[in-house]
Amino acid sequence: MRASDSTMTGTDTSTPRVGIVMGSDSDWPVMKAAAAALEEFGVAHEADVVSAHRMPEEMLAYGKDAAGRGLSVIIAGAGGAAHLPGMLAAVTPLPVIGVPVPLKTLDGLDSLLSIVQMPSGVPVATVAIGGARNAGLLAVRILAVSDPELRDRMTAFQADLKTAAQDKGAAVRGDVGGRRLGF
Repeated sequence: MRASDSTMTGTDTSTPRVGIVMGSDSDWPVMKAAAAALEEFGVAHEADVVSAHRMPEEMLAYGKDAAGRGLSVIIAGAGGAAHLPGMLAAVTPLPVIGVPVPLKTLDGLDSLLSIVQMPSGVPVATVAIGGARNAGLLAVRILAVSDPELRDRMTAFQADLKTAAQDKGAAVRGDVGGRRLGF
């Protein structure tokens, strides 16, 4: 599929603000968590396969054209040699978030090391192995810098996380007979 044939997803049907790309459709089970996070916040996005090794011209075109098409952030998932995030970062002025996709061998450690070891001048924000949800949430935070409504939704999301953690703490304390300090 060419980048221009990308399918738009999300709750907002306007121009996609975030591009989610991966080297193969086999990466989609991991990467769809980024799409789900963006959908929770109503952020328009697109998803596509743009392989750095199998379709380098299309990959370069995707990165070069992304800002002109209205994207503000790119989330790039890659396994193995994991060149996709770095190559996109080399040809776009947009922030790129790399998602190391775990494979059967090395459990994604090779992908993680490849993505985080970008040379000086070619930054790629990198999340945990398989951390596509956090990549989507980081994209929301990046967009929220200039979008007060989105920032308010992120603040509410964080408050919900706090409440959920406090509820879990209360359940644990209730199960062990109250909070104990020390040994």
